[in-house]
Amino acid sequence: MIQSIITGTGHYLPKKIIKSDYFLKHKFYDKKGLKIDKSNEEIINKFQKITEIEERRYINKGLLNSDIATIAAKRALMNSKIYKEKIDYIISAHNYGDIHPISYQSDLMPSISSRVKNKLQIKNKKCRPYDMIFGCPGWIEGMILADQLLKSKYAKNILITSSETLSKVIDPHDRNSMIFSDGAGAAVLSGIENIENEKNGIIYYETQCNNNEELYYLTNGPSLNTNYKKSLLNIRMNGRRIYEYALTEVPNMLKNLLDHANLHLKDVKKILIHQANAKMDYAILKRLLKLYNYTSFKNFNLSKIMPMTIKKFGNSSVATVPTLLDLILQGKMPSHEIRPGDIILMASLGAGMNINGMIYRFPKKNII
Repeated sequence: MIQSIITGTGHYLPKKIIKSDYFLKHKFYDKKGLKIDKSNEEIINKFQKITEIEERRYINKGLLNSDIATIAAKRALMNSKIYKEKIDYIISAHNYGDIHPISYQSDLMPSISSRVKNKLQIKNKKCRPYDMIFGCPGWIEGMILADQLLKSKYAKNILITSSETLSKVIDPHDRNSMIFSDGAGAAVLSGIENIENEKNGIIYYETQCNNNEELYYLTNGPSLNTNYKKSLLNIRMNGRRIYEYALTEVPNMLKNLLDHANLHLKDVKKILIHQANAKMDYAILKRLLKLYNYTSFKNFNLSKIMPMTIKKFGNSSVATVPTLLDLILQGKMPSHEIRPGDIILMASLGAGMNINGMIYRFPKKNII
């Protein structure tokens, strides 16, 4: 039996820190194209109270999505100690590709995974580049695809990257623009023979795609300000509908995922959830706890089981979960750690609407 084991992780966080006062001089408009009749201080304070976002990261001029994906990939490869020419697939999760610095149009040809392979200077002709366009759950879905390839013995080592430069596709006149951020994460997943006679690595996963009316909860469109002509490619988000959808669908999906793996929530050491909105993420966890008949949260430390990075890094879409994972594994989140034998649950939801979850168990000893 082949086990899919994470052999290396890496991430990239841009150095440019954007604090809330950056938006004080912005002019915000509503869905009808009318200027919002509230002070920016009031708008920002309400936004921060709901999301907990105080800072976010933007890339510097001259950097592209494929550049930061490559940086994260190099760090994951170095961490894995696997020679780059031994990589059989590169799966790159993103949504917008490289954004042209002048036209601000999305550039997906050639693919981001092909560009990452090129920038890593991988010469292996049999290393196949795939792009994963799946909304915010793209990196987890990439890991799921990689697991299937490894267990079918079509590959031995797969590099899964996640990167987004959302600062290039936000409408400066939309309050929701304050949510989004830039960043990249990566992991190397390797197929290892099971010699411990117990389940390690990727244990189980589930994906759910509701693509009917939910399809338009996250879309692209022109600015809310009809005079803004810099870009026609701007994220348009129906926050209320996404919040309602998340609370209805995600907890049940995660409970079913654990049930199918014959696990209980108490078996899970950490829940690494997509850093979308702090209020929404905590509400998802509380709903999940209720499904396990936890009726009181007073003595339950939500932040202990579900580490959060959104306060300082914002929502970098596909990059949030692998960045969070690498920060913990590299000891850069002092209040959190993952030990050998620990089981973690990774989950995300995003454009589509698509949801996925994955259970991963860290080997008790080095089996690589």
